[in-house]
Amino acid sequence: MDNLNQSLEKSDQASQNKASWPLIVFIILVIIAIGVAWQFTGDKSEPVVIDEPVIIVEKIPEPVEELPEPIIEIPEVVVEEEVIESVIEPLPSLDNSDDWLKLKLPEITWRKELLKLIIDEDMIRRFVVFTDNFAQGIIAYEHSPFILPNAKFTPAIESVSFQQSFQKPEQTDSDSPLPVKQNVWQWNENSSRRFSLYVDLLRSMDSENLVQWYSEIKPLIDEAYTELGYEDDFTRTLQDAITRVLDMELPKSSMALIQPSVMYKFADSELEALPDADKLLLRLGKDNLLVMKSVLLELHEKLAQQENGVH
Repeated sequence: MDNLNQSLEKSDQASQNKASWPLIVFIILVIIAIGVAWQFTGDKSEPVVIDEPVIIVEKIPEPVEELPEPIIEIPEVVVEEEVIESVIEPLPSLDNSDDWLKLKLPEITWRKELLKLIIDEDMIRRFVVFTDNFAQGIIAYEHSPFILPNAKFTPAIESVSFQQSFQKPEQTDSDSPLPVKQNVWQWNENSSRRFSLYVDLLRSMDSENLVQWYSEIKPLIDEAYTELGYEDDFTRTLQDAITRVLDMELPKSSMALIQPSVMYKFADSELEALPDADKLLLRLGKDNLLVMKSVLLELHEKLAQQENGVH
């Protein structure tokens, strides 16, 4: 009986043991799952980062040897210049040159209103004849290239009386001249202003353009000069006329005047003995003569350069 009870107890215990194994296995699996989950998702403490000083070592660049710049030869480009042939306007005939000159004259002066002082008939012949006479000390008023001043010469009102000796034409050198009492007029500088416009016209002309223009019409000038019977170059005659002006000296003494007849004369016999061209220069006045000398000096030099082939 006892053996039967022991067998029953062992059988119950075995049954209990068989029933408890699945539970034990389930508990073990849960524990393993919890461990795995904690390993991957559990709260972990973050590692502590210690800042260490960063040492930056600057690398000194090695010196670079400068190489010479390469010489690049640029091929020379030859540009062919277009040759433009200057069209030279043909000159008119000497007899028909006045109308042509009227168109050309305004090109050589900026005082075009003063061109009315020029006589516009037979201009080239007038210029040639007057210049030729002036170079010899003669004034050919009938061939003047300019109109005469409107204002007439008038001496200063002041006058004094002095004793002047004149010799009658019928007296010989052995006869003594007869003393004649004459009135003396002082030179009126205001009278010289009647020539100022003529000097202004000359001053308004550019010397370089004037010489170029002179060279252009030179064939017509030579033709007019040849008509007078000359065979030499007119330019030398023109230079002689200019030199006469440049060499003219103003008198140191006053240019007193007398009037033995209708015309006034210089009281100083030396001044009165001067050529008519020189006495005309004296009547221009000091200021006008100095301006005229300045302009003609430059013109004279450029004419000389042109004659010598210097540009």
